[in-house]
Amino acid sequence: MLRERPVNFRSESLCKRPRLNTLIKLTAIFKSFGGVAALKGVSFELMAGEVHAIVGENGAGKSTLIKTISGAHQPDSGTIEIEGQTVRHQSPSQAKALGVAVIYQQPALFPDLTVAENISLGLERGGSWRRIDWRARHRRAAELLARVGAHISPDTYVRQLTMPQQQLVEIARSLGTNARILILDEPTASLSDREVDHLFTVIRELKKQGVGMIYISHRLEELPQIADRVTVLRDGTYVGTRPMAEVDRAEMIRLMVGRELSAVFPKITVPFGEVVLETRNLHCGDSGVSDVSLTVRAGEIMGLAGLVGAGRTELARVLFGLSPADGGQILLRGKPVKINTPADAVSLGIAYVPEDRRRHGVILEMPVSANTTLAILAKIASGGWLNFGREKQIAESFVDRFGIKTPSIASPVGNLSGGNQQKVSLARWLATEPKVIILDEPTQGVDVGAKAEIHKLMGELAAKGLAIIMISSELPEVLGMSDRIAVMHGGRVRQVLDRAEATQEKVLELALGHTAEEVAA
Repeated sequence: MLRERPVNFRSESLCKRPRLNTLIKLTAIFKSFGGVAALKGVSFELMAGEVHAIVGENGAGKSTLIKTISGAHQPDSGTIEIEGQTVRHQSPSQAKALGVAVIYQQPALFPDLTVAENISLGLERGGSWRRIDWRARHRRAAELLARVGAHISPDTYVRQLTMPQQQLVEIARSLGTNARILILDEPTASLSDREVDHLFTVIRELKKQGVGMIYISHRLEELPQIADRVTVLRDGTYVGTRPMAEVDRAEMIRLMVGRELSAVFPKITVPFGEVVLETRNLHCGDSGVSDVSLTVRAGEIMGLAGLVGAGRTELARVLFGLSPADGGQILLRGKPVKINTPADAVSLGIAYVPEDRRRHGVILEMPVSANTTLAILAKIASGGWLNFGREKQIAESFVDRFGIKTPSIASPVGNLSGGNQQKVSLARWLATEPKVIILDEPTQGVDVGAKAEIHKLMGELAAKGLAIIMISSELPEVLGMSDRIAVMHGGRVRQVLDRAEATQEKVLELALGHTAEEVAA
């Protein structure tokens, strides 16, 4: 295990410059959602003229932290200081007034307005009946675009711009509000190498102008080119801050994943049966899934790992008929099948427990009994009449089998804890008696006890011969519960790892887009 060194808040490159002003300082920030802690005492600071990278796995707390800085979330406790001023009850409008701007991966521009009109939004003041000074608007837009090195006509409609051009327009608009703190969230995710180089040139110019930038990116290899310091978050906690010049990619990965697997992953080793599900060069243009070839056997838990946008959920939707494939093959027990709708998938013995259980997994207002039998109504109804006795029998059997904590099967699912809601969602699809079940983030937002119970259920289901595909953003869960792991990046499977050869570092390297040969080296 890597021994973490004391935090050094000043990189070598920063030390060569005059003493910098602190633009923003966060101290011991705590934030929870529904009893689940997203930030646990995180501290952070940004200096003028600095690019400060924040890295961490999915769920590490990066998004919550930047939303706290930008006023989208209120911290439960802790302090926020902007240029020495303590900010209380931060809101998006107040953050903007204090010089904070966020540039997201997908620019928030109006496509049917011109560049000048988009830049003017939020900058110009006046009533509804004011006269617009078009020349001044055009001139102001041109000045701001020139400041970021964008060779774009202010009269161009945004829909005609490329993604990197739209990002530059967003940055120009932010500078028009006198923003001194820019938060760049995955700014290079959809850019070519040439476009990345231009963006980095703009960032370096803004540094010279004293703008401080918080840089969020999964592309660890690009951070040494642009960042002065890097802060690592893990499971909502602050791991440490390092000068960028003193840390390499391997150490960043170790800091990001430096945890041990525990008893929360009670893996049961069971003998595998025949191949139940197979995909051959599966493709779906609408969802970005490309050339995916996999096999899943009876009794096997196949983990799907990858970063946000890797294509894991998109693949699940293709397999369940929510986004039908337009190329390749899906085979069940060796026979090619067509899955164009969820009804096709269910009839073929495929079940899908979605990631967002509160929106798609359960109906919160309905009782446990109705939720449990939603997917098999045709089997427990006759002549248009529901057999309530059969519904009660099925619901009670799953409540007992899964240990669902509920006052009664008549209680609304919305009254249950997150872990018990997830068990109801799982029961709903197991009632269909599937041969393959896809679990998308099966333990997201549940406590450790419920997580262990769900993992135990997964092991029992595998032992009964069910083929399981598990999507998870938690590396320890993927490593702890999977028999094999398919690591995805850009809609493709980079490599399938056996349990014995999979490590947190290797999985993360592949998820970041590195080839199997690069990882082996």
